[in-house]
Amino acid sequence: MSALIMETAMKTALDAGFAACFGGAPERYFSAPGRTEISGNHTDHQRGRVLAGAVNLDTVAAVKVNGTDVIRIQSKGYPMCEVSVKELEPVASEINSTPALIRGVAARFAQLGCEVKGFDAYCESTVLPGSGLSSSAAYEVLIGTIINHLFFGGKVSQPEVAMIGQYAENVFFGKPCGLMDQTASAVGGLVTIDFADKDHPDIRPVKFDFATCGHALCIIDTRADHADLTDEYAAVPGELKAICAHFGKEVTTEIGEEEFYAAIPALREKCGDRAVMRAIHEYNENRRVPQQVAALEQGDFDTFLRLTKESGFSSWMYLQNVIPAGYVKQQAMAVALGLCEHYLMGRGAYRVHGGGFAGTVQAFVPNDILDSFVKGIDAALGEGACHVLSIRPQGGVEMEA
Repeated sequence: MSALIMETAMKTALDAGFAACFGGAPERYFSAPGRTEISGNHTDHQRGRVLAGAVNLDTVAAVKVNGTDVIRIQSKGYPMCEVSVKELEPVASEINSTPALIRGVAARFAQLGCEVKGFDAYCESTVLPGSGLSSSAAYEVLIGTIINHLFFGGKVSQPEVAMIGQYAENVFFGKPCGLMDQTASAVGGLVTIDFADKDHPDIRPVKFDFATCGHALCIIDTRADHADLTDEYAAVPGELKAICAHFGKEVTTEIGEEEFYAAIPALREKCGDRAVMRAIHEYNENRRVPQQVAALEQGDFDTFLRLTKESGFSSWMYLQNVIPAGYVKQQAMAVALGLCEHYLMGRGAYRVHGGGFAGTVQAFVPNDILDSFVKGIDAALGEGACHVLSIRPQGGVEMEA
């Protein structure tokens, strides 16, 4: 993995923030990027396939070992987090909190034989919470990368750092997430991942430069709050789990597609229609990912765009992660998708991005209409709602000054 060179302005800001919080100067610097899901909407938790990339927005940290048994992390604009490395069991009161992620990552490293010790870290981030670029995964990967390099000699691979982040989120934070977000952040670049072997996912780099395709990669922030939507997100894997239980399986990728379709009458009665439609999405989306990878590697961007649109329609029609159940007045994701359709004028592509329900929409916008697209989106949703991004080659890394 190529080194990430830290800009002087960033180092100055991190040094100043560290000194203000802890006194003195930091010793080392780390970075973990946000991620964008290119394809494979909600397929990772079914051990399916995804196409994802690290992006040029990241969470960075200035770090120094503090000689105590307490990890102290100050993120700009947030309260200080303190976690004792002597207390590495899940804490009920920490569910859905940042200390839970820190404790969970440290706990998993300790289970692997790492002697985790205390350190101080001052963090800043351009991966805004709720941006759909997975600020939580970037944070988990950042903490994992720090501990791996400070106390474990870098023994853990970046894909394993991703698994540690998922463990922290599942077991300590209380969110039943898949592994795509952490893997894309940890590994970097554009990658396709097959999660069929949950302990050893097949991660393969995809050689394609979006800068050469005449389109810009945009992420649109719907400005919707998804803090109260945990039940909506959990219902997706929950309903698919009910489908799988009918067959005595854990995930949909273990169930033959024809076997599933033959059982639909019984599944509708037992699991409900929404669960059936969500499973239909899983089969279609899982088949679509390798088709999109092949299209990119063959330079067939038109086919890629067509499949991207199909992915978005599938998420809306079958997966149903655009409008939360019962929401009538507030339908921010649907509005953002409608705006994309209007300003793209039949060109490019757009789709649900990430978890859905709130958060972000992804669009591939022809360069010749990029300015008008951004202006139209920002005028409707607020200045800065549309972010133009690029793929970052590096995943979680130690930065060089």
